[in-house]
Amino acid sequence: MPMLRKGRYIARFADGPTDIEAAQRLRGLVFRATASDIDTYDDLCRHMLVEDVSTSNVVCCFRLLPLDNGRAIERSYSAQHYGLACLVEFEGAMVEMGRFCIHPDHHDPDILRVAWGALTAYVDETGVEMLFGCSSFKGTSGDAYLDAFSLLKERHLAPKRWLPRVKAPFVFPFARNLRARHADVKAAMKAMPPLLRTYLLMGGWVSDHAVVDRDLNTMHVFTGLEISAIPPARKKLLRAVAG
Repeated sequence: MPMLRKGRYIARFADGPTDIEAAQRLRGLVFRATASDIDTYDDLCRHMLVEDVSTSNVVCCFRLLPLDNGRAIERSYSAQHYGLACLVEFEGAMVEMGRFCIHPDHHDPDILRVAWGALTAYVDETGVEMLFGCSSFKGTSGDAYLDAFSLLKERHLAPKRWLPRVKAPFVFPFARNLRARHADVKAAMKAMPPLLRTYLLMGGWVSDHAVVDRDLNTMHVFTGLEISAIPPARKKLLRAVAG
């Protein structure tokens, strides 16, 4: 059953191995340029698909790992890459969103809107209080994203009480390295991944360093969003889509 239907797209949870394999193929295309992207977290997560109604093709997917509270944070995918002891004290329900991707041949902004609408419906239904995950920049060099990282440093770093620590062997410590650089905001937003841009518009925050992930050929920042901090007008828009 669809979680959400808007126009030519439906969002729904995977219903069995065939759906999960379709998501893994899309992830493989986006992240690995290979047949499929598969890891051990797939068995722990719920998988959301966004399909084009006219073709039944999967045009977007992501997976969700629900956690009762911060004491379960070490079970998350993100905990492989970031020191998250700071979040152990978070008492509310959490969900990690991972492997978010949109088919490279599809550029309709409604795809992202439907994905966020479905996620909003899930958050409301389950009482989630924090959404988190890794937001990825393509490639493993920060040179093309200096304005984006500078803007993150200036405006969007995590509160000190939640700030992730360095754990991965290879990182780009942008908050330290770009301390004296001021962002060109227009260039920064153009370079910002769409998923991260949406997080930031809702009041999301990031780690002070990016992890260099050579396996997926990405650089990613830990991203957190406290649901209570989403501006009321933004919540209203999201719930309008979700409804």
